[in-house]
Amino acid sequence: MRKADLISKISDKTGIPKVDVLVTLETMFKEVKSTLSNGENLYIRGFGSFIIKKRAAKIGRNIKKNIAVSIPEHFIPAFKPAKEFVQEIKSSSNIKEVPDLKDENED
Repeated sequence: MRKADLISKISDKTGIPKVDVLVTLETMFKEVKSTLSNGENLYIRGFGSFIIKKRAAKIGRNIKKNIAVSIPEHFIPAFKPAKEFVQEIKSSSNIKEVPDLKDENED
């Protein structure tokens, strides 16, 4: 499912115009990014948490030049699903094999 499909489904189920759903979703995405970039985690009960993870400094390798590269410590966004969310997915009988993203993007 893509963002456009999600917008259509929400619009159909709620009766809210697609444009309003799009604006709402885009605003939510911006707020999630803004909250995380301000160093705060975002907790949505029953759904999950958008958190910031700290990656330690490490030594990586540039394979082409065969040299060591220092990678400084940095922060990355992550999502941790709520227990209810995980349980619902585990108990679902409608789960299909996820197609490879490379194949999907080649169209």
